[in-house]
Amino acid sequence: MGLNGQQVTVVGAGIAGLALARALALRGAKVTVLEQADAIREVGAGLQISPNGAAVLQALGLGPALEAASVRAAAVELRDGLDGRIVTRLDLAKLRPGEGWHFLHRADLIGLLLDGARAAGVDLRLLQKVASVDLSGSRPRLVMTTGAETEAGLLLGTDGLHSPVRAALTGKVAPFFTHQIAWRALVPCDPAEPPVAEVHMGEGRHVVSYPLRGGTLRNIVAVEERRQWVEEGWSLRDDPIELRLAFESFGPRVRGWLEQVTDVWLWGLFRHPVAKRWHRMLPDGVVAIAGDAAHPTLPFLAQGANMALEDVWTLAAALDAAGDDQATAALAGWERARAPRCARIVEAANRNARAYHLSGPLRPMAHAALRLAGRAAPGLALSRYDWIYRFDPTGA
Repeated sequence: MGLNGQQVTVVGAGIAGLALARALALRGAKVTVLEQADAIREVGAGLQISPNGAAVLQALGLGPALEAASVRAAAVELRDGLDGRIVTRLDLAKLRPGEGWHFLHRADLIGLLLDGARAAGVDLRLLQKVASVDLSGSRPRLVMTTGAETEAGLLLGTDGLHSPVRAALTGKVAPFFTHQIAWRALVPCDPAEPPVAEVHMGEGRHVVSYPLRGGTLRNIVAVEERRQWVEEGWSLRDDPIELRLAFESFGPRVRGWLEQVTDVWLWGLFRHPVAKRWHRMLPDGVVAIAGDAAHPTLPFLAQGANMALEDVWTLAAALDAAGDDQATAALAGWERARAPRCARIVEAANRNARAYHLSGPLRPMAHAALRLAGRAAPGLALSRYDWIYRFDPTGA
């Protein structure tokens, strides 16, 4: 196939879509990105880029922009939510010196990716909402909400949880409510505070927090187990008092953060299956999905954005390396390599949620074991996830 001169349509201008657009354009493709919104904006708050994701941004020529927009992470601390005591500390600066661990605002990542896509010559088209995708013909056909229809020779869906491109490939699957909800908020932060991600663990709930934007803001994500059904999505507002009441038993450090919250968003955490199929070859076209459209994940390993970036680089490389008679094999090999890895990461995130919320006698026993392991083998807990963080999708 090759990408030089290839016309490519990307659906969705989020992290995966903008990064993929730049990756394709740098390889000579003529890329059009279709975005349903009237402007590129991001409602979210903070996110973490680990070395596997940072390697892709570096390879895309966006390393300096990432450094300028982010806070370099020094450590991760797991704490007892009730008294704030450290259970174990993962000293990234000492154990993984020189590796790319970053905290940054989602809007800042979107901004640097948007700049990168535009600099590479990508054509971004707003107010382009896809209603459905038809794969019954020789080429993928997009049906817009306006009624307009257009065909694409190479269609790549990076359109998130409710992806019409995924629905066309695999059909619709109802998500499973995990009986967990999450609040997210930003509060002021003292720039002198160390750049540490803190996880405060309690029975049936936990809080994750880390600094953003030069340490001037603190990102807060608070998760609570709840039987009540909560709508999926990022656009529900809640009363800060509800957040404070949910964590009133936590230590003074967490309560102090929550007292500063004036604007809070609430969303339900749903589990979506990893897509059974990530691509399809048509007689005169190709369709594929990447990012959340292919493998939505819960946020308990901070790997959503990083998996998307891995997809971006490996998909662009597979498409570019394949000749016309090799595209089928190249995409099949890409999917075979990516799907098991992403499924394993998704399941590891599911397990983390359970570990953070232990109750009864298991909780002090688990904390004691973590403290002992942290003293005896400080790097052990981190090395358990070397298969995630030390994977370099660029092959550098």
